[in-house]
Amino acid sequence: MTQVGEGQEAEETSPAVVTFGAPSVGELLAERYELVEHINNDSAGRLVWRGVDVILRRPVAVVLRYPGGDSATEMLQAAVAASRVIHPNLVGVYDAIDEDDRAYVVREWVDGQSLREIVAADGPMDPTRATAIGNAVASALAAVHATGMVHGNLHPGTVMISDDGRVVLADARTDGADSQESDLRAVGGVLYFALTGHWPHGEAPLHGATAGHGRAALPDAVRDASGAIAAPRQVRAGVPAYLDDLTMDLLDPEIAPPSSDVLAAELSRLDIPADEQFLEQAGPLRFTADPGEEPSPLAAAGGRRVAMGIAGLLAVALIGLLIGVNALGGGDDGDKEPVAQPSSSAPAGGGSSEAAAPVRKLTIQDVRVIDPDSGDRAEVRDAEKVMDGNDDEGWETQTYRNNGKFGGLKKGMGIWIDLGAPHTVKSLQASLSSTGASAELRAGTNGEFPSTSKGDKDLVAAYPTVIGQPFEDHDGTTMTFNGFDPSQKYQYLLFWVTELPKKDDGSGWKLGVQEITVQGS
Repeated sequence: MTQVGEGQEAEETSPAVVTFGAPSVGELLAERYELVEHINNDSAGRLVWRGVDVILRRPVAVVLRYPGGDSATEMLQAAVAASRVIHPNLVGVYDAIDEDDRAYVVREWVDGQSLREIVAADGPMDPTRATAIGNAVASALAAVHATGMVHGNLHPGTVMISDDGRVVLADARTDGADSQESDLRAVGGVLYFALTGHWPHGEAPLHGATAGHGRAALPDAVRDASGAIAAPRQVRAGVPAYLDDLTMDLLDPEIAPPSSDVLAAELSRLDIPADEQFLEQAGPLRFTADPGEEPSPLAAAGGRRVAMGIAGLLAVALIGLLIGVNALGGGDDGDKEPVAQPSSSAPAGGGSSEAAAPVRKLTIQDVRVIDPDSGDRAEVRDAEKVMDGNDDEGWETQTYRNNGKFGGLKKGMGIWIDLGAPHTVKSLQASLSSTGASAELRAGTNGEFPSTSKGDKDLVAAYPTVIGQPFEDHDGTTMTFNGFDPSQKYQYLLFWVTELPKKDDGSGWKLGVQEITVQGS
């Protein structure tokens, strides 16, 4: 089992690492992390061990690099950046330490295998499973991109599938060699690999990968004489047309990719149980090119109809314009794939229409502290600081004694948010003062509750809908929620804190909410 993106499993016959300060079984790092078993070596000069956090008694992965100092700066910076983004589909990063002669990163241990290992052992995946993996990866990227960062190292070796089926993305980089667009192109590569067992970018391994490691170890895609890759449907029977088109559009340099949150929403829409699928016959809406338009070489080589662009495809799909999907099979030529006719909201033959609203930062009209279990209302002040654009100031709780459950005095506290009008919401991000808090995001349809203990109790009771997965005892200072239903509109949200982190000096439990931002249209 690999625990690092460009690693290969260590063999019993592998030569021992000969370097000053090399780790050994049973060694205790930082007086906390006990090394248990050597798992990987990788082409970037790192060693991967399975370990145990002896304080929290949980398994961890420990990635070591020799030496530390300047040579390990990129690895440590990437770890620090990754620790600030918490998402169910991202590997959690717990610690990053530089000891000069060596540096190491401590992160979540994943019992499972990489996508590369699974496909190598079992062959290409069925379309339903490939879609689910693409959805998880795009959702993780949406959380990363919402902070302005780039993953920069997405390929089948960094996509981990745990034994319980959870898909997690690991091994981010911050060396500036990639962009958000290249992350999105890589999602297409992951889909292509899952469907065919081939990697469409195999001819250009990055970050010093050598034979037998990471991307360079993946079989290249089938190509024609001009170098254009074959579409998944040409490589393997049974790939639905909608998934074939989506994958090839992401890989086509002539088609601008959508933002990661839009892509995640579209893959989420396609990621439905097999017994409910109807998309083999009616996938996302696509548009034919103008009659005089020359198809791109990649589209021609792939045998696909020319699309006007995936951004338009997804924008239309996301606003629910599924008009006419039952008519997709029309046409006289039965040997060609059906193409959707343009809906009334899409330009056709040179016509014009109103474009879908772009994703942007939404204006928060009002905020309020919700404190249903307090009589003195002492903590309901300063709510406006969470929307002032200043991360250095925010709303904070009092210090509670005994435990992080508000000292046993409260079930929780939160920030109520009014967007002023219903909006399609893509994500909400909460910036916190420290790590270790637990919280969830709720939604409601009524904002008319008085700012009293009873009014707050009634509001909490009226907000039953939980958006996405709650963050429980997380190790970052940023929480990103992007589980919004693209077919729904939201005006009232409740960021609900259920457990406080312990203060650094150990004197009690306290949390500050520095800033809350909402993205949508």
